[in-house]
Amino acid sequence: MSEESRSYLIPKVWHSYIKRHSFKLAIAFSFMLLEGAAMYVFVRTLKPMFDNVFIAGQTSQLGSISLTVFAVFLVRSIGSFIYRSLTVKTGVNVVGHIQRDLTRHLLTLDMAFFNRHSPGELIERVRGDTQALQGFASTTLLSVGRDTATLIGMLASALQDDWMWTLIVFIGAPLLVLPISLLQKLIRKQTRRARETSASLSTRLDEIFHGIKAIKLNNLAQHENDRFNLGVRTFVRTALKSEYGKAAMPSIIDLIAGIGFVAVIFYGGQEIISGEKTAGTFISFFFAIALIFDPIRRLTSVSGSIQGALINLERIYFLFDQKPTPRPAAKADGLTQPLGDIEFRGVNFSYGPVPVLRELSFVAAGGKTTAFVGASGAGKSTLFNLLTHIELPDSGTISIGGQNIDSLEVHNLRHSIAVVSQESALFDESLHDNIKLGDVVTDDRRIEQAAVDALVSEFAAELPFGLQSLAGPRGSNLSGGQRQRVIIARALLRDAPILLLDEATAALDNQTEIQIQTLLDEFTRDKTTLVIAHRLTTVMNADLIHVMKDGQIVESGSHTELLAKGAHYSALHRTLATD
Repeated sequence: MSEESRSYLIPKVWHSYIKRHSFKLAIAFSFMLLEGAAMYVFVRTLKPMFDNVFIAGQTSQLGSISLTVFAVFLVRSIGSFIYRSLTVKTGVNVVGHIQRDLTRHLLTLDMAFFNRHSPGELIERVRGDTQALQGFASTTLLSVGRDTATLIGMLASALQDDWMWTLIVFIGAPLLVLPISLLQKLIRKQTRRARETSASLSTRLDEIFHGIKAIKLNNLAQHENDRFNLGVRTFVRTALKSEYGKAAMPSIIDLIAGIGFVAVIFYGGQEIISGEKTAGTFISFFFAIALIFDPIRRLTSVSGSIQGALINLERIYFLFDQKPTPRPAAKADGLTQPLGDIEFRGVNFSYGPVPVLRELSFVAAGGKTTAFVGASGAGKSTLFNLLTHIELPDSGTISIGGQNIDSLEVHNLRHSIAVVSQESALFDESLHDNIKLGDVVTDDRRIEQAAVDALVSEFAAELPFGLQSLAGPRGSNLSGGQRQRVIIARALLRDAPILLLDEATAALDNQTEIQIQTLLDEFTRDKTTLVIAHRLTTVMNADLIHVMKDGQIVESGSHTELLAKGAHYSALHRTLATD
């Protein structure tokens, strides 16, 4: 993204998220100005304090000056608390709003987007980049407001003391332009690299913790640790370059400020010795200039923080700019014939340049069980993704009961389909809520019956809280077979007219598989069922079996018919029987 388009993000985020907090920010800004005014009053008391009290000995003014100084710091402390509280509150609310909107937007995107971006990368953007913005709002913006107010007040005081001295102090300011410009470019470049490296580290951690079992079984702990350490070293190098750039800015300003101070001491000192200026004037001026350069140093550091914040905004708005694939306008709320035939006609689909389905056509009879078998990569699971509108075909049509699914409202289409897959998700909620997931039913008796039918109650009875026991993140508190039973119970509860089974009993032991398969045979009797399986127990009983190869159906028939042909299915059967 160019510098110009990146700068456009500031008004964009202002109108979308910050503008609604304008009143609170206006109050905060008012108290920032009050703090600047308080510091101005403090510096202005220094001249009479030194000239009239300390030098001339007019002790009558000592009490009033002391009260003025106390009042200044009282006002400053109250104002500081108020504007800090308002600014931090605004920053937290804005970041929370961005996180909610960003998550809501991501949930609308197609699977193709999630295939391109790892969970670690997306987590880093939703949490890491937005949290970095919160840090920017909570610290940097506070510094900008406070330091700008102080800068204005101190500059006014310095000019009031002597405009020539002020000009001399800032005579070296043009020398700052080139080095600061170069440092800003360095900071911007390294900050972007640091955020990208941080996202890579999040992805690496995500892979490590999800694959911890494989890592331990294959003795890869040291290998993975070395890979992660390499990423950390890269991140540290990149982040340090950015931080070094930020640290260099105040140092350059200090150098230029030192030159200005020396010039003023030399020039102003002569005026004091000659009696043209008083010592109080010089002390007042010196304090004002000292208090000017401190905010200037911080404000130049803010420049680096702003560059980092712009990079974070760029990464966040990259996600906002991603759009879901346009879908045809829905013409119907739901299926008119939920138990009608499911037909794929001339369907083509590819993942990027790789074709997966090629002119695929078939009919799965309503109320019957149709199975799909074939080697991995034949395109079987893609059928389910297309039927549920997780993916959209490149060409061709898919219909249910003669009704093109493109004409259906997606939510209602998916509500008519229950899916049992090894990839089905469990969440860190109770078994009860995981079974109920996505179902509006409130009758606990139906949930408990589904748990009994899917044999969830067998192992739930041994858990401390029964069905109210937590499944853990991704079902980590359960075994593979237990997770699969919960997923099957979820499908039983939904009782949808269309059932998609993708290796539905693969994670079960033989005895449990027989029990569940008997239940599924009964459960699917009045449903249109599509099955993907490698295990013979689910394939043999199907009304029709399609053999897939390279995205096409190469053979169809019943189990007995296909065995008699002695072709593709027969070869698969021998392989499965051997396994």
